[in-house]
Order: sequence, then structure tokens, then C-alpha cells
Amino acid sequence: MQDKIQNKIAEELIEKIKQKKAKVGVIGLGYVGLPLAVEKAKAGFHVTGFDVQDKKVEMVNQGINYIGDILDNELKNVVEKGLLKATNNYDFIKELDVVTICVPTPIDRYKQPDLSYVENTAKEIAKRLKKGMLIVLESTTYPGTTEELLKPLFENTGLKCGQDFFLAYSPERVDPGNKIYNTKNTPKVVGGVTKTCTKVAAELYRNVLQGEVFEVSSPKIAEMEKIYENVFRHVNIALANEMALLCRKMNIDVWEVIEAAKTKPYGFMAFYPGPGIGGHCIPVDPYYLLWKAREYDYHTRFIELAGEINEYMPKYTVERAAEILNSFGKPLKGSKILILGITYKKDIDDMRETPVLKIIEELENYKADIEVSDPYIKEFKHKEKTYKSVEITEELLKQKDLVIITTDHTNFDYELILKSSNLILDTRNAYKGKENPKIYKL
Repeated sequence: MQDKIQNKIAEELIEKIKQKKAKVGVIGLGYVGLPLAVEKAKAGFHVTGFDVQDKKVEMVNQGINYIGDILDNELKNVVEKGLLKATNNYDFIKELDVVTICVPTPIDRYKQPDLSYVENTAKEIAKRLKKGMLIVLESTTYPGTTEELLKPLFENTGLKCGQDFFLAYSPERVDPGNKIYNTKNTPKVVGGVTKTCTKVAAELYRNVLQGEVFEVSSPKIAEMEKIYENVFRHVNIALANEMALLCRKMNIDVWEVIEAAKTKPYGFMAFYPGPGIGGHCIPVDPYYLLWKAREYDYHTRFIELAGEINEYMPKYTVERAAEILNSFGKPLKGSKILILGITYKKDIDDMRETPVLKIIEELENYKADIEVSDPYIKEFKHKEKTYKSVEITEELLKQKDLVIITTDHTNFDYELILKSSNLILDTRNAYKGKENPKIYKL
């Protein structure tokens, strides 16, 4: 009898999803949540977005876009059609059939997971949970979160997971600035607490996205899959960084080495060195796995070593700057330095976990005179100090002892920078293949 009821509730929700009659909510309107909310609205669902930041709620309701991966007209269109609205009141959950959680999952000062955003959101959902509801967690987290944290919170209401409500994990896959893959066409992995949960969640995404929806056997698999994706990048970037350190000592151009290695059509994938790692995933996600592994009395030595190398790169960048200046009889203290690029990767406005902040800190510890320039960032505040982006001019460049290219934005005028600068530390190979005594690499 129970199986029949379970199937009936699930099938009713699936039918609502297929007919686009399911009312959908997205909690967290950041780089993951807002693009997902827009895609669901574009697919024909009535979507309510939630965020604690009043400014974001106000902008969404006015159809004003603040995320680079969303087309302005697409957001405005779904808002004007009444398919998307935003709120800061959790009571909207009472009206929903589907809730997607896209809140931050940072690490604390001790590099331990901070799941407070997820837990607080889950508690608010639990207060308003009803039969026939689907909840999907998309926030990156350690394996076990969905079943160990969310499921008990929801079942404490007296409702049964897989029977009365449905719970799944589907990791976000967002690459800010990617011109080919976005929320709509990137394959989606889905793992439910039960097979029925997986079936319902997968149906939701198949009715929203164009990419393949790949079903796995449990939330743990989906959670670990996401961590593995980013650990893979974390470790390989660390290898590229270590190769850069060694090649520097051996007077070998690591960038040319990588270009040569790329010619092999199998068994090699190119990763590149840089001044450090940033973004919402790679600097954070591996530490979720490190923390969880301790529960099993296991040390992830390889991942920890990669972390040490990647975290050293901002400091090494400053050491390299000091070495370059010293070779011209200039101390780092008092030197006029221009930092080009504040965001963690090129051609986006995303500063999350950017290593450039650590570089600035190190330079200021040495009493260097710093200015910054980034076409995507007008100003930013770091440790109670406000930095304003300056315009790059011939006069400005000539005044600087050293220019450090920390983010290789496409719209920098590299010819002007090379012509007018005294010395350049190019951490991103922006001057690929160009030989000039002014240019120095990591």
C-alpha cells in the first residue's frame, strides 16, 4: 500500500513538472542560483527566487542583471512575463512544489566547512515542508551532507523521505566567463536519497536544461563527484605551479614546455601556472574532502600537498617581484607597483577567493607603493581599506617601477603596457612568444 502511495505522490509531482505547473523556488541568487532561476523561468516554470540581500531581491524584481553569465534581456524578459520574482521572506516556500538550495558553502579560518548557510536554509524549509515537495541541494559540500544533515532535519517534521517528500543532490557546474558551456547546456549529475527521489529530481532538470542528465545511485556519489572534479583541477594546477618553480631555477620557459606537451593527442591535459588559485570551487572544495576524510582516520596527503603549493604562489609572486627589482638595485620597500587584474580569472568581474588580494597584502607588508587596475572592478574593500581601479595611461605606466600582470584580461592594452612600462612581471603569459628584456615570468 505504501509503495502505491509513494508512486502516486511522485507521479503527481512529475506530471506537474512535465506540464510546467510545478511552482519552483531557488534559494540563493548568486552565481549559481540566479542563472538557474532564469533557466527555469525560460523553460516556462513560475519561479520565486530568495536571497537575504535586499539589493539582489530589488534588482531581480526590476529585471536588472548583476551576473555576467546571464543575458540582460533574458532576465528582463522572464521578469516582465511574471515567470520570475524575488523575495526575502521564507514564507514563499509554503506555496512551492520544488525548492533548489544554492547558498554559499565557504570554509572558516581553520579551513573547516561552514555549512551554516545550508543548515539555516534547511531549517526554514523544514518549518514549511509539505507532502509532494522536492528539495534539491546544489551547493558544493562534503559527501554525506544531504543524507546526514538535510534528511534528518526534514524527517523530524514527521514526513518520510522518498514517500512524502523527495530529496536529492545535484552539484552546480558553473564556470564564470565560459563562452561555450553554461547552466543550460552543461551536463547535470543527479543523485537522490531513494530511486524515486532521483527520478523526480532528474525529471525536473530534463524539463529545464539541454545538457544530459546523468543519474547516480546516491547523493554521496553526486557530492563526491563534484569534489573530485575540483580536486582534479586543484592537483593539476599545483603540478603546473611546481613545474613553473622548477623551470625557473633551470632557466626553462614552462609555458613553452606546456605548449609542446599539448601536441600529444592522448594522455595529457594542459593546466597552467599562475599567481595563485581563486574562484568559488578550487580554493575551497578540497578542504571539504580533507575535513570529511579525517572522520575515517585518513589523511589525503596528495591533496594537502597540492594545497601547500597553490597557497604558496601569491607569496612566490611577491618574492619574484622583489628579485626582479633587486636586480636593478631597487628594494621592494617604497617601489611603485601597478597590479593589473584583481579578479581570479580573465574577462569576468568575480573576485571570490582571488589570490591577488594575498599578493597585495604581501606587497603592503613590504611597504611597497601599490595601485591597482581592473576594467571589471571599479573599487573594492579589503581589510578596511578601499582600493580604486586606476586608468592605465602612458604617464601612469612610466611612473611605476614594476607592473605585475595578475589577471590577463583581454581588453588590457598590452602594446601600451609594454611600450610604456619599465619592468613587467607577467604571471599569466599574456606576452606569449614575445621576447623583450622588460618582460619577466614567474
